[in-house]
Amino acid sequence: MANVPLPPESTLDEKMAKLEKTALFMRELPDEPTDDPTIAALQSLLYEGTPDEVAQNFKEQGNEAYKEKRTRDALGFYTQGIGAKPTDHTLLEALLCNRAACNIDLQNYGSVLRDCAKAIANNLQCSKAWYRSALALNALERYEEAIDCCTRCLAYDPTNASVKATLAKAEKSFDFQKRRRAEKAEKERLEKERERAITSALSSRKITVVPKASEAATNEAPPIHFDPDDASRSALVLPVFLLYPQHATSDLISAFHEDTTFGDHLSQMLPPLGTRPDWDTRGEYTLDNVTVYAASRSHRLFRIGKDKTLREAMAAPQKGQPQDGLEIREGCLSFVVLPRGAEEKKWVDNYKKEHPAQAPGR
Repeated sequence: MANVPLPPESTLDEKMAKLEKTALFMRELPDEPTDDPTIAALQSLLYEGTPDEVAQNFKEQGNEAYKEKRTRDALGFYTQGIGAKPTDHTLLEALLCNRAACNIDLQNYGSVLRDCAKAIANNLQCSKAWYRSALALNALERYEEAIDCCTRCLAYDPTNASVKATLAKAEKSFDFQKRRRAEKAEKERLEKERERAITSALSSRKITVVPKASEAATNEAPPIHFDPDDASRSALVLPVFLLYPQHATSDLISAFHEDTTFGDHLSQMLPPLGTRPDWDTRGEYTLDNVTVYAASRSHRLFRIGKDKTLREAMAAPQKGQPQDGLEIREGCLSFVVLPRGAEEKKWVDNYKKEHPAQAPGR
């Protein structure tokens, strides 16, 4: 005779879950309609009686669920109680405050404030509504309003310890918030002042800041700033690109003080003191063998001596054309570095072709 496999034995939890689906052992009735006549009859009993009786029944079920930490179930019962539209104002107030307690646990602070507002409209001396409003407002960092709620409550309920504790917390948080806001406002004020000062300094040097081609353009250039060691706040420090068009590469000098020379920087970057760049396979780029060029806003070309400072380079375009100047693009000033000789002449000739009747300034 073949062995017939027995069905697996149910666990205790599975047995209890199955038992709770029967009407006699249900902890709560389902909200949706059912074909089970016993459950349907019990559902109908929930709404038998006056609105106050129905609401009271749901309130008691909600209280039981809340004690058992079944917060969402309790929320549902209180909502059904409110939906029964009780005429007893005290009962309605309790349902609203109890539902607010559930929503505090669930962090539904907007719902807390709405229910508490209704409870207070029903009874201006509803301490639970003022208290729970303050809890929600504290959680939302609306400390000034939380203080107002506590103050109003303590005006008629001066010994309420929970409200006193909430008031102390709100006052402490509000003081901290005010300090943070004041610090932020001062920081923003100083930043705007710094930006205005830098804009004025650039304008006096006839430097134009060209807007980015698009908002998506990225710019990793360090910010333009004043020399922190200069008490007069008159010396600028700017990011500068040195371009090597012959090799389609560049170097970024992140902090070029305007009173330092190009030679000061190039001497650290190029031989004999610096290291020969990997891309300079012919050894053309040495301190004594390179020339620096700058192009102005009006496309005039200027040869900048390595003994010249950045301040002098920025002033060069104004000779003969007082309103001309250099441009800042993508946050940086740019200068071209070329080896003397054929490559230099070739690049300058190409520049002249692109910008007719313009020659390098000296």
